[in-house]
Amino acid sequence: MMLRRSLLSMGLATALALLSACDKPSGADAPAFKAVDITGADYARELNLPDVDGRVRQLAEFKGKVLVVFFGFTQCPDVCPTTLAELAAVKQGLGADGADVVGVFVSVDPARDTPDVLKAYVNNFGADFVALRGTEEQTRALAKSFKVFYAKVPGKTETSYTMDHTAGSYIFDRQGKVRLFTRYGTGAEALTHDLKILLANKAAG
Repeated sequence: MMLRRSLLSMGLATALALLSACDKPSGADAPAFKAVDITGADYARELNLPDVDGRVRQLAEFKGKVLVVFFGFTQCPDVCPTTLAELAAVKQGLGADGADVVGVFVSVDPARDTPDVLKAYVNNFGADFVALRGTEEQTRALAKSFKVFYAKVPGKTETSYTMDHTAGSYIFDRQGKVRLFTRYGTGAEALTHDLKILLANKAAG
């Protein structure tokens, strides 16, 4: 049920993305991405959330890198670990270029995802992965600015709840502009293809 609702919400986010991306490149010079091209979208313009060390992170500091941003939670049974493991494998497969791809994991469950828990979790996928955790209010605001859906799904006890959330990643180019929304389950081959296109643009000005 959680995955089904996640996929439905992901579809909504994708539809909104397509409507909002008004100034995409067109014609023969347009890159042939596998993911949903949202170049020119008027959302997903900032992070502005603390990392596990309490440092507020901004998109501008990642200029020159290709950024992959995913919203999830550490107790997620399938979508989150699969997404992060796939990104880790793709980064490794890119060789030296993999160092220019940064994975950012935004917790939608700050009540349980303490800084220590988050740090240990993302380190399972790579020392260069960044985990962000804000207050409930900060998390809601950032999710809204990314058009990301999430909601608590009650469990048998007060602390055994799960989180329904958008199952997809946002990819930013080296200039810090959002370019793609990649659906969960698209696969490592498609992700590698799209990252190579964005990595090929070395200009970060």
